[in-house]
Parts: sequence; structure tokens; C-alpha cells
Amino acid sequence: MPSIELNGNAVKTRILPVNVSDVGQFNNQETLERWELPKDLSGLQSIAEAAEYLKTESIPVAFPTETVYGLGADATRSDAVKGIYKAKGRPSDNPLIIHVCDLTMLRSLLTSTDKQNVDSDFSEIPEIYRLLIKRFWPGPLTVLLPNPSPSKLATEVTAGLPTFGARMPSSPLALSLIRLAGVPLAAPSANASTKPSCTTAHHVHHDLDGRIEIILDGGACQVGVESTVVDGMCDPPVVLRPGGVSIDEIRECRGWEGVVKGYKDQSEIGDKAPRAPGMKYKHYSPKAKEILCENGRGIEPIFGDEALSIVAARAEETEHTERNSLSSDKPATVGIISTLNWRFQPGGEDYAGYDIQIDEDKDKGTTDIERSLQSNEFALYTRKHKPWIKDSSDQTTGWHVANCLKIALGSEIKDIAHGLFSALRELDQKGCDVIFVEGIKDEGDIAAAVMNRLRKAATVIER
Repeated sequence: MPSIELNGNAVKTRILPVNVSDVGQFNNQETLERWELPKDLSGLQSIAEAAEYLKTESIPVAFPTETVYGLGADATRSDAVKGIYKAKGRPSDNPLIIHVCDLTMLRSLLTSTDKQNVDSDFSEIPEIYRLLIKRFWPGPLTVLLPNPSPSKLATEVTAGLPTFGARMPSSPLALSLIRLAGVPLAAPSANASTKPSCTTAHHVHHDLDGRIEIILDGGACQVGVESTVVDGMCDPPVVLRPGGVSIDEIRECRGWEGVVKGYKDQSEIGDKAPRAPGMKYKHYSPKAKEILCENGRGIEPIFGDEALSIVAARAEETEHTERNSLSSDKPATVGIISTLNWRFQPGGEDYAGYDIQIDEDKDKGTTDIERSLQSNEFALYTRKHKPWIKDSSDQTTGWHVANCLKIALGSEIKDIAHGLFSALRELDQKGCDVIFVEGIKDEGDIAAAVMNRLRKAATVIER
């Protein structure tokens, strides 16, 4: 996307490092009534600079939360909120989630602009949400709330809906930024629209360089997928987007025992504005074609005839036209993201139990989370339509179909969620033509959020 201008000059994107060791705390962790800043503000210079910028400018600021990096702007100013849509290239009928630093700020949004006093209790917050807030806030849960009339929020935040989504992030950096700005921040994920969400400042810079001026670098995000979005204003209550809080955890709260799934795993079609972010439009997608293998499907799709034609784009090749590793034809680049079961063995038809290691990317800008990904590389050949993985000692000739790059996310669901977007981005940046992803069971926990994101990104789903 082209750069954005500020005061007639092209925007120059800056990454501001932040020491998050002491940036604030709640005056009472039980009530979440007020987020207080430390007495010594000298360690908050970068956050304070970003907060002052948010008060006056119409270009958003990127900042980390516990889920993914957000792209924040003053939720009460239309020009600021429009700046989010402009920077991301985001459709304007896709509503935004607002982020608050404490319950005092949230209650102020639930009263109309013509009401002056706000009670310091839960009176303005719908009862259905009170137990959820006490259990899951601050954290990766967004609740849909009635938008009063007249509203303090810019109309662009809600995309014309009578409700708005709100959450309180658990990131102290995010809470202090909101507190210093003095306003709620509308903040979708800080990626270019339709691209995988950003979990590091480096990811944000890759997508939005020249589109925004400030990125606060607080390190890698902990969760790796966005917040869960729930609507308790209907009967039964629904989960509109799976995320960092599972539906099973929500069902443990009184009044939410009958909560149902209210989302689809593909982009929804229709003219109406979506009730929550991520429902209507294709999202989380790499540039490469993504093939998702579900329900314990083995690695056969990677090595089958259909896959070979996809990765090599040479459907006309037959077993009578053999090619060896010295072929001038450029082999395809294949990305593989494995989770629980996929392993690869050089030679023969047994691909289990052996990985070929390569050096990790040590270039400047590579983050700890990217270095922690277990990357592997191998060459894929085929001879007489029989594929095999060739190691350096194998002298057998054949058609060099592809160079494969594999990232193993591990078997733990939290590790998979934490590394998913980084893996998609890493393989995309290496120029993969196609990415194969090993799916997981989406029963409960954060697994439902992982599979929801993968299905939305997938070009083909193998079941």
C-alpha cells in the first residue's frame, strides 16, 4: 500500500522500545475501578509520546496487547477512527472494538453525553456481563454493549450498529497508554487488512511502514490470537468470535450455561454490517495459497498428484518426462506448518520420525519468537509419480518438484496459538507458493480460535 502523508510530508514509521517492568497498576485488583500510573513517569516516555500523539493526530498508533498488536485511535473522534480504516485498508462496515483502561472509563461510555454523573459501581453494566468481567477482565474477552444515544463514541466505531464491543486488555503497556491518552481507544489488529495478525512490532512495521508513524515495541504478544467476542444481549447468548477465552470457560459462569456458537468459519456473505470483527471478510490470510488438512488427515495431500500439480504448476508433466535435480526449471517453494503428527523421512515412503535441520534466520530484526520456531528444510522429488524426500547422500535422479520449508509449532495448543501468525508470516516472507497446514481438533479451549483463523485463511480445506 502507498505511504500516507502527514502535514504534507510522507509518514516515517518509528519503532519506540518500551520497558514494561513498571508502567502502572490497578488501585484495587478486585474492583478494576481505576488504573493508576507510577509516581515516576520517566520510564513511560515512549508511551507518553504516543498518548499525546493520539490526542491530536488522525493517524493511529500501534501498540501491543496480550493477544496481538493493536492499531489504536481516539474512539471519540471521527477523523481519528477514519485513520484506522485508511491505514489498514479496512472496509468501513467492519466494526471496531474499543479498549478501556478501567471500569470507570467503561461506565462513562454506557451513559449518554447529556448525563453528567457516573455511579462508581456496576449499575450501568448489564447484569449478564458482570460475572464475565469479574472472572476474565483484564484479558482476551470482548463484550457487546448497548450504545447510548447520544453516544460519546464516533459513529465509525460501530459501523451503524446499536451496540459496541469493549474489552480491557491485560497488557500494562496498553492500559497505561489508554490512561495517558484519557480516552478509549478503538483498536483492531495492527495488520494490513486481510493479512495475518501481528504478534511483534517487526510484523507491524512490515505491513504498515509508511502508513503509521509510531509503533510501541513491548515485545512479542503472549496469546497470539485475538479476543473472544460475546453477545449477552440476546437469548441464548452467543460467541461471535472464538479467541483467547474458550466457550467452555464461559459456560462456567452463571447465565452463560447455554451460550452457543454464533460464528462461521468462512467469511460470511451479505450486505449487513457484521456484528463483530472477523465475521464478514476474509482475514488472517498469507499471500500464498493455504491448504488446510483437517480431522487428523495425514501428510498425503502434500505428496499426492493434486498437490504436486499445485506446487509445481506443471500438470502437463508425465512419468515419461523425467527431470533431475539439475533441471533448469525453478522448483516451487512449499511451506509446511506441522502441529501434532506430521514428520518427514528422507527416502522411501515412510515420512515419519526424522527432521532435517537448517540454520535459523539470524538477520537483524528477527525476533525471539521467530527464532524459537523450529524450522526445517528439505527437497521434494518425484520419479514416475512417486514422491520422495531426498537427502544430501541420495544420488537417485528425478524431478525436483519443490523446496520445502517446515515449521513445527509443537503439540501444545497454547504454543500453536502463540506461533500461528508468526509461522504464516515467516513462510510468506520466504516466498512460498503454497502453505500446507496440519489442523487440530477444535474442541474447546483456544483450539477453536486457532481453527477458526485457519479456515478463514484457507484456499482449500482437505478433510
